[in-house]
Amino acid sequence: TARPFSAVQFHPEVVHTLDGRELLRNFTHNVCGCAGDWTMASFKEEEIARIRAKVGDKKVICGLSGGVDSSVTAVLLHEAIGDQLTCIYVDTGMMRAGESEQVVTLFREHYNIPLIHEDASDLFLGQLEGVTDPETKRKTIGRLFIEVFDDCAKRVGDAAFLAQGTLYPDVIESVSFTGGPSVTIKSHHNVGGLPEKMNLKLVEPLRELFKDEVRDLGRALGMPEDFIGRHPFPGPGLAIRMPGEITREKLEILRKADTVYLDEIRNAGLYDDIWQAFAVLLPVRTVGVMGDARTYDYVCALRAVTSTDGMTADYYPFDHSFLGRVSTRIINEVKGINRVTYDITSKPPGTIEWE
Repeated sequence: TARPFSAVQFHPEVVHTLDGRELLRNFTHNVCGCAGDWTMASFKEEEIARIRAKVGDKKVICGLSGGVDSSVTAVLLHEAIGDQLTCIYVDTGMMRAGESEQVVTLFREHYNIPLIHEDASDLFLGQLEGVTDPETKRKTIGRLFIEVFDDCAKRVGDAAFLAQGTLYPDVIESVSFTGGPSVTIKSHHNVGGLPEKMNLKLVEPLRELFKDEVRDLGRALGMPEDFIGRHPFPGPGLAIRMPGEITREKLEILRKADTVYLDEIRNAGLYDDIWQAFAVLLPVRTVGVMGDARTYDYVCALRAVTSTDGMTADYYPFDHSFLGRVSTRIINEVKGINRVTYDITSKPPGTIEWE
């Protein structure tokens, strides 16, 4: 035909597809004649030039979540436009233990990037009171996030752009990247544009990258390896690791359980072998026995997966002695939990996060 298109009705790009990478390589190199000389260093330079051309001399605000994606976005923008960038870290009250302190230290002290630390925990937790539907949670958090940003943008003064760490898998799960018929799996609070009233334009330099490529970009930017290697953390925070209603008490229980779990993973030397690991606090209570007393406390589920890009994932095959050790520590050290389970669902059919 005049337009020599080729198409497939499956996903050759995901790890679970046998020989998918080789199929794509044959097509790009042997059919299309691509040289394969693209590098992350060249992407970095091209993206810096793109950002400078798009932003000009205008101010940009960037949302930090504490995760790798938003952090790489911020460092890339700072290298491109310097002090035209102001980062905003919104503490939703649903962050991991020590998250806020780590973010503030890294960006204020290490990178010397202008940073607004906005404690909006009362606002978020108040609006989420009684909410149990996962999509409503995500949309409520996304709406509030934008409202807080709008307020912070006014304080920054004359900000024209909002930078976000949106990745390609986020876009795929929310809406087709090119307007095609992809099904919405779940809403991502940093996808889908901004209300017109904010009068801010979007800058999303990672929008066409997968997670492993974002880590490579972070290395090209000279970011610390221990930070680049951190497990992914969702924008809505612990809200989507707590099916059912969100309360301060349950958040504190979840933080403690998550800290114990990750501590044991690090002690076992497994952290870098795992794509993502976290605890989930279930809206289920069970009867237990502690000493001579009856307990009626929450169930904690543990999740750990291996993946390359987040599009597909396999559960991590911990040995039973490790799981037993983690379970014993959580039940003994975290008041409010008396039973621990391990999630052995891969993606697909399950998503990595529970909500």
